[in-house]
Amino acid sequence: MNGLRHEIGRVLAPAVDLIFPPRCPLCGDSIAAQSGLCAACWSELTLPGQPACAACQRPLSDRMATEAGSLCAPCLAKPPRHAGIFAGTLYDDASRRIVLAYKHGRRLALAPMMGRLIAARLGPLGPDWLIVPVPLHRWRLWHRGFNQAALLAREVQQRCGGTLVVDALLRQRRTRSLGGLGRKARRKELAGAIAVNRRRADRIAGANVVLVDDVVTSGATTDACVTALKHTGARDVRIACWARVLDQL
Repeated sequence: MNGLRHEIGRVLAPAVDLIFPPRCPLCGDSIAAQSGLCAACWSELTLPGQPACAACQRPLSDRMATEAGSLCAPCLAKPPRHAGIFAGTLYDDASRRIVLAYKHGRRLALAPMMGRLIAARLGPLGPDWLIVPVPLHRWRLWHRGFNQAALLAREVQQRCGGTLVVDALLRQRRTRSLGGLGRKARRKELAGAIAVNRRRADRIAGANVVLVDDVVTSGATTDACVTALKHTGARDVRIACWARVLDQL
């Protein structure tokens, strides 16, 4: 079915481009395809690199990375329960504008480009890996019409392998927006809000999991997801995202 959709999209692409000429979602300049950026805007994105923390992939300075396996200060102070954060970009003005256009501007055609950058950081996955999106509460999903993390998870699965399990996690109760809340307030708001879907518990137990979200800010949401997955018996849990906010982690 995915192959058929891809082939239909490929055939119809020229007609779509004729009616809706591709434009860069950041600056509006003409571009070659619907799902990309112009060269100038590509250069504005901040991509993670090396050296990086061995536990969470936080970029380190050459001075801090004195040897292989170096850890950042937050991971030294509190070792994470996850098996690494794999971010397509570091959060800055350009990545923020893209995620706003994608999530709130409904520019869903950006998902393939965002997924490509995430997949480049994550690399190939074996068949024993499950791809799980951070869940939305059903009322927010109804209001927005789509789960932005689920669309990115699908792109990641198509490029990296593994098995997509869209409903592995559930938001059991509605939470207020986390924007503007501090780290402690975010964790308090999310306490008990996310759980593993009972119908998927057998698949989670003993599995390796890639948890996908659009932005990782304080880590409160992903921590709640990792806790639920680990409690159900997941082994390694990697976090994959479009953008990572460094100053709050």
